[in-house]
Amino acid sequence: MTEGNDERRTVKVSKYLSKHLRHQPERIGLALDEGGWVEIDTLLAAAASHGFRITRTELDHVVATNDKRRFAIEGTRIRASQGHSIAVELGLPPATPPAYLYHGTVARHLDAIRAEGLRPMNRHDVHLSPDRETATRVGARRGRPVVLTVDAGAMHRDGHVFHVSANGVWLTQGVPPRYLRFPGPH
Repeated sequence: MTEGNDERRTVKVSKYLSKHLRHQPERIGLALDEGGWVEIDTLLAAAASHGFRITRTELDHVVATNDKRRFAIEGTRIRASQGHSIAVELGLPPATPPAYLYHGTVARHLDAIRAEGLRPMNRHDVHLSPDRETATRVGARRGRPVVLTVDAGAMHRDGHVFHVSANGVWLTQGVPPRYLRFPGPH
């Protein structure tokens, strides 16, 4: 296999894992525990029985090389680090955020964000980045990125709860518009 094919396969396996560990485990007969964990052997068997064979070596490679550290392995279990649309309790303790966090989006969402703030939509929490560069990459997945600054320090002082996932993504239930700073015209 060429390097390009290897990379395409890695992306395909990562997307497959995201779909089934974050959103639709039941599609391949998986039952995640309350923390979102599943036995690795169970996952590999379920994927194979549904026509998508993943070797343990491929799985370990995807977990180790994913730049966003989307997945966590603990002993014989695996889970998605965050981003679930299904009910899971990640067990993350409350954390004190830095003064500012960032959120990447695209211009077409700005009017709604100005009116309603950041909402989790189909996820459990709003995802915030610790730096502008990461937020820019997140926003770029949907088009030309716009990076919003979140006054996380003020939110925390006002009683909003934050958690930080294993891969450094900051999570909160929502960000009211008053805590957002929008970029000026370019």
